[in-house]
Parts: sequence; C-alpha cells; structure tokens
Amino acid sequence: MTHPGEQFYPEGVRWDDPIVQGTLPDLLSNAAAEYGARAALEFRDRPISYTELEAMVEQAAAAFLRAGCGKNTSVALFLGNTPDHPINFFGVLKAGARVVHLSPLDGEIALTHKLTDSGARTLVTSNLSALLPTALKFLDKGLIDRLIVCEDDDWGKIGAPQMALPDNPAIITRKQFIEGVTRPDAWPAIDIDDVALLQYTSGTTGLPKGAMLSHGNFTAAVSIYDNWGRPARLARNTVERVICVLPLFHIFALTVVLLSSLRRGNLVSLHQRFDVEAVMRDIEVKRATYFPGVPTMWIAIAALPDLDKRDFSSLRTAGSGGASLPMEVARIFERKVGMKLRSGWGMTETSPAGTAYPENGPEKPGSVGVMLPGIEIDIVSLDDPTKVLPVGESGELRIRGPNVTKGYWNKPKETAESFVGDRFLTGDVGYMDADGYFYLVDRKKDMIISGGFNVYPQMIEQAIYTHPSVQEVIVIGIPDDYRGESAKAFVTLRAGAQPFTIDELRNFLAGKLGKHELPTALEFAAELPRTPVGKLSRHELRRQQKAQSTPQQVATGVRS
Repeated sequence: MTHPGEQFYPEGVRWDDPIVQGTLPDLLSNAAAEYGARAALEFRDRPISYTELEAMVEQAAAAFLRAGCGKNTSVALFLGNTPDHPINFFGVLKAGARVVHLSPLDGEIALTHKLTDSGARTLVTSNLSALLPTALKFLDKGLIDRLIVCEDDDWGKIGAPQMALPDNPAIITRKQFIEGVTRPDAWPAIDIDDVALLQYTSGTTGLPKGAMLSHGNFTAAVSIYDNWGRPARLARNTVERVICVLPLFHIFALTVVLLSSLRRGNLVSLHQRFDVEAVMRDIEVKRATYFPGVPTMWIAIAALPDLDKRDFSSLRTAGSGGASLPMEVARIFERKVGMKLRSGWGMTETSPAGTAYPENGPEKPGSVGVMLPGIEIDIVSLDDPTKVLPVGESGELRIRGPNVTKGYWNKPKETAESFVGDRFLTGDVGYMDADGYFYLVDRKKDMIISGGFNVYPQMIEQAIYTHPSVQEVIVIGIPDDYRGESAKAFVTLRAGAQPFTIDELRNFLAGKLGKHELPTALEFAAELPRTPVGKLSRHELRRQQKAQSTPQQVATGVRS
C-alpha cells in the first residue's frame, strides 16, 4: 500500500481506482435512462420518478435557453428544499449556464455581494413569504433583470405563508416561464472543465468568495464516493431511502445526498426544515435507510428522552459531516441505539470529498477517518506551507484531487494564496497518525493565542460536551490583559439542568485540558447561532459579541 490509510479501505477498494468524470446533465440523463419509473424524489408524500424529473429539467432548460440564459451566464437560485431546486439546478446546467447558490438564511449584505460578484441577472425563487420579499428587494435595487417565481402550492398545499406577486413585467411565474417552450434541436455542448456552480464560502473574514466548481469536480466527487461505498452497496443490493434535511444550497447535501443518490438510483426524501419528530417518522414509519446530518441534528436526536426506545432498525448508515461531531454525542448514540455515528471531512472547495471513516478499521474516537480514493492529503507547517510535517505533528491540511476547485471567482490574489503548486491549503488544522487517520484540531482562523500557546476552541468544546448539563457549546477567544487572549465558553443547557459557575466548570475540566486551555469566562444562552446548514457558528457568535457593547455574562474573569 502506497497511501496512508489504504490498508483500512473497504474490501476490494483501492486508492487508484478509476475516477469517472463527466457533466452533471449527463449524470441525470443516464440515471433517467437506467432507472426510469423508479422514484427519484419524494416531497410531501408525492413521489417524482426519474423520468418525470428529467422531463421537468429539460422543460426548464429549454426555457432558460429561450430567455438567453446559456453559455457564459450565471443564474441565481434562492430556494429551499423542494423539487424546484433540483429542477432548476439541472435546468440551468443543461442550458449551458452556471448556477449561483444563494442561502435563504443569509443577510441582505452577503446576498447583494453574491449577486453582484457572480454577475447573475436572473433569479429563481419561491412565492413563500420567507423568500419572496428579499427577492423583490433585489429587483427594486436593480440587481437583477428577471425574477422567476416558483409557486409552492404546485407541490401540495400545506398552509405555508405565501405571497401574491406584484404587477411587474420583470416578474414571471415558473408556469409562465416554461409555457409553450419546445426542446431545442441540440443542447449546448458542455465541457467537464466548465464551471457548474459558484458556491460562496462563509467568509470568516471579509466578504464571501465564490468557489468555482466544475462539472468535472462534481462528477469526480460522486465517483470517489461511489468507489468508497461500492462493496457495501453490492452487499445490500437495495434501493436506499435517503433523508435530505440538509439544505440543497449547501455543498454537503448537494453532492453527498442529491447527486450521489441520483447516480445510484436511490430515493431522496426531501424535508424543508429539520424537525426531530419528522425525521424520526421517516426512519420509524417510512423506513429510511440513510440519514446524513450535521452535529447539531445528532445532538438534538441524542437528547430525545426516549432515544433508547425508538426504532432505528431500518437505518443502515448514519453519518455526520459539516463540522466535527462531539465525541460524547457519538458515545450516547452508540450506547442507546447501538449504532456508530461516522464522521468524515470535506469542504466547499473539495466538492466536498475529503476523508471518510472506514467501517472495519480500528476505532479512533475523534478521528474523521482516512483520505478517500484518488485524494491526497498532507500536513504542512502553519508558518511554511511548503514544509510537510511528520506523523503526529499538527499543522494545516493540504489537499489535491480531481474534485478540488481551481480557485475563486474574480479573486486571482486569494486563489494564488490558497495553493502551493496544485495543492489547496484548507485552513483546517490537524494531524495524521501512524495508521493514516486524520484528526481535526480546529480552523486556522479560529485558533486562540493564549500566553504564547496555541489554543484550539474545538478541543475545549469536546471536553465541555462531557459535562452532563451541557446541550451545546461554542468557545471563542476574548481579549485578556494578562495572556493576550483567553477562551470563553457559551453554553446552552439540557432541559432541566441547572447553571454552573466558571469555577465549577474549570474544576470539571481539570485534567481533561491543559491549564492554558481552561476557559476563563462562561455565558449561558437560550440558543447559539448557526450557519445556514445548521452548524454552530463561531463567526456569527463573534460578530454578535462585537455588536453588543455591554454583553451580560453569567461568570467571568478568572486567572491561573
């Protein structure tokens, strides 16, 4: 074996297995040809077959072409988890254009930047009251020329607040947009190197950057995941029912759930939002087989008072991604349910393939697994990204593979700074052990320098999660006259749990953390801020704290 961790790959899987690249419209067309009448999506108990999905995509693509949205144009999608997303996503791509994802949870400043930076002059949204008012603002400001509005009732009435459309020739319903459209004699030629999606990163400093992800990047990522999961799929030989609560405008759900499921002929069960009981109904009643979530979802499920009495027997795979899973949550789930929650690592810029946890490898709590087939990851010095570090030493993860972005849209300087040759600098800090397993310590930009020592908030959070009263926690750095910076913990409590003091917390953590890592301040909150995909957000918490001139603290100011 020439690549670290390859000895623990599933039986029959090799690092150098062929990676198939193509275009995303072809991925869907091939799936429709192969799976036909099989259900591709289910939404509000309505199944949509592969054949139906392909027909609706072609109708949308023809309409985009008729409207002039073809090669070298960008179309923005401002949509939640309904069939309107995949129909328009693939429709834009089949027309030869590129998609720009806008998050419904973003603020107006970030959304305005994404529209302006991407050059998208056409926006597709929904008549839901949570989306349409913001989209109308973009039209009023002159940021877009055309607004296509999907009507939510097309997928069944559920009583969600919807809005009537203003009388404006620039606003058109989806039905009007596709009315009378005919299929072209030939679809635009698409190359695997064409940009399929501008996926904007969260932007921990400054404005978000648009990662340019090509058709080849996405199909490579799907092929990599296919190679990894092939033995398990052959052994099960069944159609999977995959729960999609994660938002499709996020890279994790887009690739790991939607694209990979369509490639394999699986059924995607779409949920518009995360609701614990709705997810449990999908598992217990509809017999879902695969649920990929983010840590906050698993925290909520692990907190169910009757967790050990719930029926998880249909669930063959339970995965966690998007952020590091607290080890204590994984332990609770394994103890009460008898299932292991597997974590992997990836990011927007890697489409998002990176690492996966081998099912039959050694148990290594806290690890995100080994690098996936076809991907190379190494650890380099934080001060010199050309210097590769030895096993066990912490530094920045670098990655190379056919799934990795070529850079950022309209950002040549940031692109150049993010690469050493053809290896992308991830900004994640971690290490690799002697078996080729990777461990994430933290984000480079989240690191706290306390008294000259590097302190990683994620390590402190992992320790605090072992406290029986803690539901969720975020740790950030705060100014400290003595150390320069020190750690402060923001905690939400489990139902019925009582608050504790900073001294009680430090005593609890003694021995679990070094003295320089112990938090010096503590604050309790009713809830903690999250990213659009549901991850706890240090960046947003720091922003909120900065905006509060006199934040109320429950316990502060200790020194060691």
